[in-house]
Amino acid sequence: MFENLTKITKARTCRISSWDKTGGNQDNWMVPANETLVLGELIGPGCINHIWMTTSCRRIAAPSLIDPIGNGHSAPVNEIHPALGVVWDAYDPDYYRKVLIKITWEHQENPSVLVPLGDFFGIGNSMPGNYTSLPFNVSVKPEEAFKFGGPASVSCYMPMPFNEKAKIEVINENDVPFILYFHIDYELYKEKLDKDTVYFHACWKREMPCNGWGADLQVNTPEVNSVVNLDGAGNYVLLEAEGEGHYVGCNLTVNHFQGSWWGEGDDMIFIDGEQMPSIVGTGSEDYFNHAWGMQRNAFPFFGSIIHEGDVPGCQVSYRFHIADPVRFSKSIKVTMEHGHANHLSDDWSSTAYWYQTLPSKPLTILPVEKRLPLIPGRSVLKKEYTGVMQEDMKAAHESYKARYKKSNEARQQVLRSKEEKAREESAANIKLVKESRELY
Repeated sequence: MFENLTKITKARTCRISSWDKTGGNQDNWMVPANETLVLGELIGPGCINHIWMTTSCRRIAAPSLIDPIGNGHSAPVNEIHPALGVVWDAYDPDYYRKVLIKITWEHQENPSVLVPLGDFFGIGNSMPGNYTSLPFNVSVKPEEAFKFGGPASVSCYMPMPFNEKAKIEVINENDVPFILYFHIDYELYKEKLDKDTVYFHACWKREMPCNGWGADLQVNTPEVNSVVNLDGAGNYVLLEAEGEGHYVGCNLTVNHFQGSWWGEGDDMIFIDGEQMPSIVGTGSEDYFNHAWGMQRNAFPFFGSIIHEGDVPGCQVSYRFHIADPVRFSKSIKVTMEHGHANHLSDDWSSTAYWYQTLPSKPLTILPVEKRLPLIPGRSVLKKEYTGVMQEDMKAAHESYKARYKKSNEARQQVLRSKEEKAREESAANIKLVKESRELY
């Protein structure tokens, strides 16, 4: 990486982004509910070097005293506490899992990246935490950390080469729109890529719960440790791929239910169809280059994004095989035991990253309702009022409803206008890409 800075490279640097094409300061896209937007269709040969994004999605719980139309041209932030009675809205706790990032290389029918937006960058469980690794990082304000749906800045530095075409999309499977700022930095080449070039891939998996045989048995007891698992039967599967390439890492989110320790499971990697794994580890924490449990650190190749000491029962970890990629010629299966010999029944989800030849196996993704994070206290007890409803009480309800209707109608007008602007700027980005290619 640093050695490249000492050499001249024949390339043209380009960017597509959400910048306001009118020259104003509305530098974000309002991505409509249940809609897919193309961030860009890059024309190669080229390579994506950096993706940066920040997003926000809020649900309105009450009519605002602020004019929605006038406020629609200010920064899309709101830090007014609901206790003041001016506004009442809240982060959508699920949207990081309801939005997908999709990347398709060349003229493939199927994408090579299909992952919930948050999990792609390491926001497991729809809950951001600060971390810095070499290929990915998340930056979040202290007061927003560990909040479901909290806004954060995210980056990806994984190189993503392509010869003819790279199509980057976001799919909003939510019932409300969300705000998206983004940069996609890439470079163009005049010559075709080397024939040995492989393509970046990422997939997302979840088991909730894992199929454990002894969730009622305490971890590390003699009874559990006496059980044998040599062939990986029942292991959690992070990745199954066919082709030629190399596995370069993952992030793993665990919601632990027993109240003991979620780890002790060995990583087992099967290469080129082998029946017994040729790569076997010594424990979950050891795979993530930690020991005696997980520590609160974030290093270039491994670390904790969320530590279970900060969010009880939840651990989000990462491991990148940048210097030690796991190579395969025909196929690869990356697995890990959920507890020793798979005795625990926890909620596991993961994003795996790898490079391989095309075409690759079609990726699948769970439906949105099966991707949602587990959030404590979702059910709120509501009790009907049993007293006498006075006339001024009734009037207060009617006035509130009327003000909410008027406020919401104006807000929807602003949203529809911003959504149309995003569609127009998506088309403008496609046009810009073509012009950049023609210039070089």
